[in-house]
Amino acid sequence: MMNRTLIATALSLACVGAFAQTTAASTTQRDVNQQTRIEGGLKDGSLTTREAGKLEKEESHVDRLQARDLRNGKLSHAERAQLNAAQNKVSGDISADKHNAATGNPDSVSSKRMQADVARNVNQEKRVEAGIQNGSLTNHEVGKLEAGQAHVDRREANAARNGHVSQAEQKSVQRAENHQSKRIHRDKTNAQVRG
Repeated sequence: MMNRTLIATALSLACVGAFAQTTAASTTQRDVNQQTRIEGGLKDGSLTTREAGKLEKEESHVDRLQARDLRNGKLSHAERAQLNAAQNKVSGDISADKHNAATGNPDSVSSKRMQADVARNVNQEKRVEAGIQNGSLTNHEVGKLEAGQAHVDRREANAARNGHVSQAEQKSVQRAENHQSKRIHRDKTNAQVRG
């Protein structure tokens, strides 16, 4: 009887861990998808630099929610619902901005700078997602990394709020991105692994 109880407990804990991993991975995958949509909108001119900056501000909000909610290593049903609602809002705003009358110039220097910054967001979020999938990142680490990504997104939003990203503003964003990249590498290669 004791063996059955131990086996049931072990299976239960494994299922909870797998569910938490799946939840963190799905929210991160959604970040990848939304950043990819923003990048695509900049590249095809359906988003202006200012619109992309506004969307990055919203992405910063989502990342802050993820950071706060994963601080204890797990997402409650209420936290998942709130996070899903925030991601749905950003998704709807991306769609609305891509289909409004405003058009961007994908060949402008400012748009190219924003495109490069958003492409890097996609890459960094993919690295976090890969760390979740292969077990090299714990949910707590993912939460810390999402806080760092929120900082990067805010820098991008501030740089693009007037519709133009200067060279100095891009350098500031790149410094934040470099710092975030180092954090991702450090957390993926430390001794902590998903349990």
